[in-house]
Amino acid sequence: MTTATERAERSATDKFDARRRELADSALAAIAEHGFARTGLRDISARTDLSTGILHYYFTGKDDLIAQAIWQYKSECARRYDPIVATSTSADELIERFGVEISATLRDESDMHRLWYDLRNQSLFEDGFRDTIIAIDELLADMVWAVVTKHAELRGASPTVDRETAYALVDGLFLNCLIGYLRGDLEALDHIRKRSAALLAASI
Repeated sequence: MTTATERAERSATDKFDARRRELADSALAAIAEHGFARTGLRDISARTDLSTGILHYYFTGKDDLIAQAIWQYKSECARRYDPIVATSTSADELIERFGVEISATLRDESDMHRLWYDLRNQSLFEDGFRDTIIAIDELLADMVWAVVTKHAELRGASPTVDRETAYALVDGLFLNCLIGYLRGDLEALDHIRKRSAALLAASI
């Protein structure tokens, strides 16, 4: 049986964690605008209504804030394909819906995806948020694998690639199209849709 003190402590912890999540969401756009190297806590404070004092109270430093922010964003990204996997009733439907979704996120959230690749590269040199990056990569690999295995199931076949290879192929394709889109190539949106379909077709 929990005591009143334990309940109060748990409530305080829950409120602290909720405030961390809220602040991380508010800071994410500011970080994405200029990238990791050119954004510090003072820059985030200047571009938002968050004081540096508040940021220092809730986060141990820039790395802690970035780890929280990118985890929240990318873990949500990894879940957005769950309904497609769960409700698609044919392989063609799955391919179509997956292509539409991946093209839409490339178009609508290109700055956030650019930040993700920036941070993933930075984690090769800095270990402050490396564990978070590794955990996110695992989530994304699971997401891709869920799509690949569902597609194979709907085709009555088995995947011809393993989980890591499937993720590497989709991730490489997405990064290539993201670079093109950020450079002004609007055809990248159509490319990601068609090429992701081709990748799924080739995975069985």
